[in-house]
Amino acid sequence: MRYDLIDLKLFLDILDAGSITRGAERSHLALASASARLKGLEESLGTPLFERQRHGVSPTPAGHALAHHARAVTHQLELMADELGDFASGLRARVRLLGNTAALAEHLPGVLGDFLLAHPQIDLDIEERPSHAIVEALSRGQADLGVLADNTDLAALEARPLRIDRLLLVTRLDDASLDDGQPLHFEQLLDRAFIGLGRDNPLQQHIAGKALEAGRHLELRLRVSDFDAVLNLVARGVGIALVPEATLYRARDRHALRALPLADAWATRQLHLCARRFDALTPPAARLAEALLGS
Repeated sequence: MRYDLIDLKLFLDILDAGSITRGAERSHLALASASARLKGLEESLGTPLFERQRHGVSPTPAGHALAHHARAVTHQLELMADELGDFASGLRARVRLLGNTAALAEHLPGVLGDFLLAHPQIDLDIEERPSHAIVEALSRGQADLGVLADNTDLAALEARPLRIDRLLLVTRLDDASLDDGQPLHFEQLLDRAFIGLGRDNPLQQHIAGKALEAGRHLELRLRVSDFDAVLNLVARGVGIALVPEATLYRARDRHALRALPLADAWATRQLHLCARRFDALTPPAARLAEALLGS
């Protein structure tokens, strides 16, 4: 039996995207062409690879088995491409990196930009996910590397410390109502109105979850798309917010704000760079890991 590498790449793109439509887009194929290729692959194997569901697809047991072998094949091809790079200057490599909100918004943009400038033949596929979802994706081989917080079980992965990420309370500069010199706990804030990020934002979900653990709902006056908008509204007195310390440092010259640390242990997080196995990374992914850890 012979396998088309385009079909294998399409299969992995559909698996990673959870959708035939989005998988076709990742493979730069028309939906009709992608559907026909997937059908042909399933017919050649004699078994379905995906269960079609209302909002996407999920792999069958045969799909899980094929994913293991297809990733091994693409891994070997990337190794070959790297070793032959001096002879094939047109070859490109792609590294898939997942990160939580703080990592992608504040800690990584600069080093990722420097890495891309230094490695013009390597492209990055970056996606924001909650830490627990990053663990799951890495364990399934759906990404090369992940940056996530240590409040998640990392036992299935290899992890290396990367950054300390602190969440700070920010209020309007002239709001001293919470600044009494005593340790400040998150539960004390739950009678106040917050400015937050979008409903699907991993950090916002994390903060809302901590409110639920305290038996309360987070009162949000407004959801906005990015930290700059959050800080702008806080500075105007619309509400309070929790933001990464790096966010506040970056915006210190643009917004007049009061920042207070939280005494809750969960508000100070160790970010880790994770992989299933660092010694099994493709050479491009290993180069990215080295750049991140050395930054």
